[in-house]
Amino acid sequence: MKQQPEQQAPPVQRLRVRYAKRGRMRFTSHRDFSRAFERAVFRARVPMAYSSGFNPHPRISYAGAAPTGSASEAEYLELALAEVVVAADVHAMLDEALPPGLDVLEVVESPGGSLADLLEASRWRIGLTADHAAVADAVMRFLAADEVLVERMTKKGMREFDARGAVLSLVVDPAAGAAPGRTSMDVVLRHGTPAVRPDDVLRGLEAVAGLPMDQAPLMTRLAQGPLLGSDQVGDPLADRA
Repeated sequence: MKQQPEQQAPPVQRLRVRYAKRGRMRFTSHRDFSRAFERAVFRARVPMAYSSGFNPHPRISYAGAAPTGSASEAEYLELALAEVVVAADVHAMLDEALPPGLDVLEVVESPGGSLADLLEASRWRIGLTADHAAVADAVMRFLAADEVLVERMTKKGMREFDARGAVLSLVVDPAAGAAPGRTSMDVVLRHGTPAVRPDDVLRGLEAVAGLPMDQAPLMTRLAQGPLLGSDQVGDPLADRA
């Protein structure tokens, strides 16, 4: 008689985690991060709930991961637990178990519902090696366009899509012009399919104004969450009672 896979008990608690990717850890791929995080959960002895089947694995739901090479102050995941724990204790244990540069910022109990559905938009800062006036001119032309088509290689091959439609706000930092040859932009992107990334916006600036694509832009996600108003990004872990 064929052996049936073991059925695991359902989770009794869910925790939502905000974490950061900083410094050299921005080059960590999502797959590498998930492996590092599972090892950290094991070392920290977090009482995880496990999936059923012949190869049970800890029930961790990742949402809205940043592209490899970008830093972030607003990455999110959800843990399903087999025991009720104190969120602050898990915060301390995970932060101790993760390597420097992968830093746990907040752990809260989940109120239920889908975490991924709350991640509607992101706010990014893009640091460039480029002339401030040239960037400002390119941004003006980009925002004036109805559509800016760019291409990017995806898992399904080369795809062309509109980078302009996802941009809710794009502002050049006026203070950045004080440093010759350096400037930065703040951009708010609506999430969609395919997802428009900060480097797609840079390709769009190149397409509309000939602004050279920076070979090493510093892209940092500052916020990720529900879209509030036309271009404000809220906190997905905020109490909405």
